[in-house]
Amino acid sequence: MNRSEVIAYLLSKPFARETYPFDEVTPVYKVGGKMFALISNHTPNRLCINLKNTPDQNVLMREIYKDVIPGYHMNKTHWNSVFIDGALNHTAIERMIDDSYDLVFNSLTKKIRKEIEDI
Repeated sequence: MNRSEVIAYLLSKPFARETYPFDEVTPVYKVGGKMFALISNHTPNRLCINLKNTPDQNVLMREIYKDVIPGYHMNKTHWNSVFIDGALNHTAIERMIDDSYDLVFNSLTKKIRKEIEDI
């Protein structure tokens, strides 16, 4: 996947928003005000996205895929950095994005979910 495909997929998630809370070059993707993805610029010439998941799932993904490492500048228990310009296919990347989004969306309070669904 290239950068524009990843961004399009992230923004296709219901109620997803692109923000720039850290600087002007690091897009952060949120739902209900909570981050579910970040496009990282930490490795020159490599496209990388930070995604959230459960601790057990994060360890498993790191064991299965060489392009998945502990989250750069993130809580390494809850976040992975996923290089999306290498061996991972579209389906695996999309599944990881889906898992991150679902985890964050499902953690939102009923009140917040109702508020964003009514927008």
